[in-house]
Amino acid sequence: MIPGECGVWTAEGFNKWRGRGFAPALNRAGLEPARPYDLRHSFASLLLHEGRSVIYVARQLGHGAELTMRTYGHVIDELEKAPRMPAEDAIRAARSPGATAACVGGRFHAAE
Repeated sequence: MIPGECGVWTAEGFNKWRGRGFAPALNRAGLEPARPYDLRHSFASLLLHEGRSVIYVARQLGHGAELTMRTYGHVIDELEKAPRMPAEDAIRAARSPGATAACVGGRFHAAE
């Protein structure tokens, strides 16, 4: 998808993309309805599950470490005792029968 003039998305353009591109893609993939922002949270959670630093995750998200800690501190606490694993392995585990990981409230979490 290409953003609007000067590389900036308008609210109207974003909503059109969400309805015409994002929602149909989720449907074709057999996924439940979600917000694009949910993918951002999953991405950040998976990076933390891999053991990436808060600084690294903050840079990937385009904001500071303090905001990352406020937003994802609970994920760090939840994963503190969980073994680190590559994102691909965590996704594969969440999709398999008897999953050891799950998506709860639009966010990836390792099962206890």
